[in-house]
Amino acid sequence: MTEVPYIVEVRKVKKSFKEVQAVKGVSLTIKPGEFIALLGPNGAGKTTLVEMIEGIQHPDQGEIFIAGKQWKSHRHELHLLIGLSLQETRFMDKLTAYETMRLFASFYKLNSNRVDEIFTLIGLDDKKKAFVDNLSGGQRQKLALGVALLNNPQILLLDEPTTGLDPNARREIWNILLDLRKRQNTSLILTTHYMEEAEYLCDRIVIMDQGNILAEGTLHEILTLGGGHRSLDELFISLTGRHLYE
Repeated sequence: MTEVPYIVEVRKVKKSFKEVQAVKGVSLTIKPGEFIALLGPNGAGKTTLVEMIEGIQHPDQGEIFIAGKQWKSHRHELHLLIGLSLQETRFMDKLTAYETMRLFASFYKLNSNRVDEIFTLIGLDDKKKAFVDNLSGGQRQKLALGVALLNNPQILLLDEPTTGLDPNARREIWNILLDLRKRQNTSLILTTHYMEEAEYLCDRIVIMDQGNILAEGTLHEILTLGGGHRSLDELFISLTGRHLYE
């Protein structure tokens, strides 16, 4: 594949639902191997923006390029470039972890060798025979991440992948992601409510509200906006008059 400067390029994208303008002319670029945190309260437009990048929603205006290609003409190729993990992903409880992974691997025509590689990568070799409903919350989230990684994606889109997990389980998932970037130069778009997670994992932080990007940059860069702030929530209050997660 020809190298492109940006793995994701969003150009002045707009999206409305009836009378609600969910995304208002947003532009965003992500380089190969770059980790981006997307933050904002409910209704900020984060989910709509991510769904357009995923190809689930279509922009009313503007353009989105994934590895230089667009969904309307390269849908099959782009599906193979992307890995998704949603918040609290649901699996069939009465399948084992291994059966679950084999099921998703079959969609990509992958063999059992790739499934075994993924179990080793996510640290669940000893849970292959366990039924999904017997896995802990952290183990289920690792399984969901493993499914997202089956096709060796160039870009991962993770929606609050560590919500509800204890600090140790959260750190284990962080380490898997950082190791993946080191080995494969994978890019990441992460939505999260954990400031520590955004700071630890991500190169840049993007704050959205009411369909607009309010701030974008490294943690240090955006905290210095307007004379300096102690936290992202304090910055958001200064920009909007309300808390980041209201």
